[in-house]
Amino acid sequence: MGGAGRDVRRTAPLMGVTMISIPSLWLPILLSSVVVFFASWLIHMLLPYHRTDFARVPSEDDVQDALRKYNIPPGDYMVPHAGGPEGMKNPDFQAKIKKGPVVVMTVFGPAAMNMGSSLVQWFVYLLVVGVLVSYITSRALPVGAPYLEVFRFAGCTAFIAYSIALWQDSIWYRRKWSTTVKNTFDGLVYGLLTAGIFGWLWPK
Repeated sequence: MGGAGRDVRRTAPLMGVTMISIPSLWLPILLSSVVVFFASWLIHMLLPYHRTDFARVPSEDDVQDALRKYNIPPGDYMVPHAGGPEGMKNPDFQAKIKKGPVVVMTVFGPAAMNMGSSLVQWFVYLLVVGVLVSYITSRALPVGAPYLEVFRFAGCTAFIAYSIALWQDSIWYRRKWSTTVKNTFDGLVYGLLTAGIFGWLWPK
């Protein structure tokens, strides 16, 4: 093959198997990240189904005023907090659980609504997913693989990366299953977009 073929393919000398190098897939990695970035913006800004992910607490101002005086640092909290398996056996802890409310909450810092940092982290995350998709798909399929074969491996890998771990929040932390299902649907959309781009740009 010519120079382009040498750029795309890497030979595993011990097994005699020719695989596609991850750097040669930079274009589908980058393009899928950009497409998913804008798809996520459209989903969350224009479509209404995520607007019920969080509910307003009763007497919101009073709740904020009550919490504000404690000056709680940014972080993740559980109320009541057992501190470990032994603490969960403590009668005082069990009484607090029965009395309620039981709360799992994240306290944001003063710059919480500055979206710039979150958007940068989101795009880096998309790139990482793209690299993982490239790794799995390039180890499974050779140069010139059919579009639907690439679509299948890339799409499944991307869907798993975007969606499946989210289920743990509903299993262990009681996040509404409706929210998790909606986020899983988003992940399916992102996975299909990623699959289409990798199938289109797969090395011939």
